[in-house]
Amino acid sequence: QVQLVESGGGLVQAGGSLRLSCAGSGHTFNRYGVAWFRQAPGKEREFVASIVYYADSVKGRFTTSRDNAKNTVYLQMNSLKPEDTAVYYCAAAYGSGAYTDERAYIYWGQGTQVTVSL
Repeated sequence: QVQLVESGGGLVQAGGSLRLSCAGSGHTFNRYGVAWFRQAPGKEREFVASIVYYADSVKGRFTTSRDNAKNTVYLQMNSLKPEDTAVYYCAAAYGSGAYTDERAYIYWGQGTQVTVSL
């Protein structure tokens, strides 16, 4: 069993930055790959980034990293745009986690709100 808790969301002006954290618990957490997804109001949840892949909409602006000693995965978001406004979720899949399909991920966090204003 793996539990995931996101943090670091908030309100930021366009062009600003935020760093989201995804803290994992469970002694097998390091066996799981972690990716980020987001869901904007009225839209379906979409893939954002994994350790290998990035959605075209965030390439060059967002970066993932992982600190295994802290059981934490990060999403550094720079040059934020209003269209980045969404609830951001981290999710874990056994293995490399280099998947863009959310059906591959079996554990999910509760989400953290990111709001980007003009």
